[in-house]
Amino acid sequence: MIKKILNCDETDPNKILPIKYQWARECFRMGIANNWVPEEIPMQQDIELWKKQGGLSDDERRLMLWNLGFFSTAESLTANNIVLSIYRHVTNPECRQYLLRQAYEESIHTETFIYSCDSLNLDPDDIYNMYLRIPSIKKKDEFVVDMTRSLMDPGFATRTTNDIQKFVSDLVGYYVIMEGIFFYAGFVMMLNFLRHNRMVGLGEQFQYILRDETIHLAFGSDLINAITAENPEIWTKDFKQSIVESIRRGVELEHEYAEDCLPRGVLGVNADMIGEYLEYIADRRLERINLPRVYDSKNPFPWLSEIMDLRKEKNFFETRVTEYKTGGQLQWE
Repeated sequence: MIKKILNCDETDPNKILPIKYQWARECFRMGIANNWVPEEIPMQQDIELWKKQGGLSDDERRLMLWNLGFFSTAESLTANNIVLSIYRHVTNPECRQYLLRQAYEESIHTETFIYSCDSLNLDPDDIYNMYLRIPSIKKKDEFVVDMTRSLMDPGFATRTTNDIQKFVSDLVGYYVIMEGIFFYAGFVMMLNFLRHNRMVGLGEQFQYILRDETIHLAFGSDLINAITAENPEIWTKDFKQSIVESIRRGVELEHEYAEDCLPRGVLGVNADMIGEYLEYIADRRLERINLPRVYDSKNPFPWLSEIMDLRKEKNFFETRVTEYKTGGQLQWE
């Protein structure tokens, strides 16, 4: 039996064996090994600091609220895209197996923001409507939605070269730009608080979200590479250039968002540093899907690798071992 990602009538989506795409299987197993739920992370210190008069500056509060506002809706956008679009067109069973795992993780991330809002007694309408009233958040969401608008058409199919290009564009929009660029500025901002031992519970939750997103990004990149390898006619010079331009636009939008979140900088991190970091990771995203880098910027946050090494951290939950066996395998940037 021949297996392909798209348009393979010989593939039975109910028969996962024999497995052809080992990278999909590995992502699934790594996701299982990284299993977590937000309620396991204590928030008492965060609650006390949030309530304390003068405990957080106005700029610190702004940064946290902006990030909660963006992530709370972005996770739902991603989950909807998986369930309504990607799963429908990717009929390969081992890839579907991982997509189901990813959809579960997106629901855990959504639960994280519910848990955070409840813990800090935040107004859910204020948080969940930020994508409508904060221009920099709205522009990011609209950009990704516009990249994938045709795929939400129930009559869409991946039969022609142009249609497969649209599908790959969708994957780039969600995996590379949304999860691989838009999310990462927020990770830097929130993990910087953890680095300074402030809002530790929220910071630890973002640590675990980032670990999940690392695997999402790896799977999405491998999925894009497999589709382009199996359909080389789509990988034209013009199409590759359009992807590069979309990623460049994503970097610009995320930098605007960083300027909105960090008008004066917080805890030694400012918008210009975020902009340099975005260029650095954009180059890595481009190379991961076999496109040339365009920025050649350096990583201004060398501390990120250390703070993400959970094997060096304490046992967060105190009631269970938290050293993940796959931690050393993750390439999180």
